[in-house]
Amino acid sequence: EQGRGFAVVAGEVRSLAQRSANAAREIKTLIGASVERVEVGTQLVRSAGGTMDEIVSAVQRVNDIIGEIAAAARSQSSDIGQVNDAVVQLDAMTQQNAALVEQSAAASDSLRAQAAKLGEAMSRFRLDGVRG
Repeated sequence: EQGRGFAVVAGEVRSLAQRSANAAREIKTLIGASVERVEVGTQLVRSAGGTMDEIVSAVQRVNDIIGEIAAAARSQSSDIGQVNDAVVQLDAMTQQNAALVEQSAAASDSLRAQAAKLGEAMSRFRLDGVRG
């Protein structure tokens, strides 16, 4: 009977050893799958990091472009101010020229009237020996 008991125990030990071996294979498979997932996750993290670097670089380029646009806008604003000042000066000179034209016309009319009066006054004088 001891032999039979030993055989039963040996069978149980053998069965337990097979289950342990199967469990070890399953654990090894699960560890392998986990390692693969970790590697895929690591690659995804690296890829995300690279993408983030590209985004940061693109944002910096956009920031630089916005700075250039702002500088150009300030320059254009200054240039427009100078053009506006020049237009104001041209307007003032145009008004001044118009006043001078009016003064010249008035002076011309006055000279014409004085010349006519002088002509009348001179026509009253007679010089001897001059025919006319």
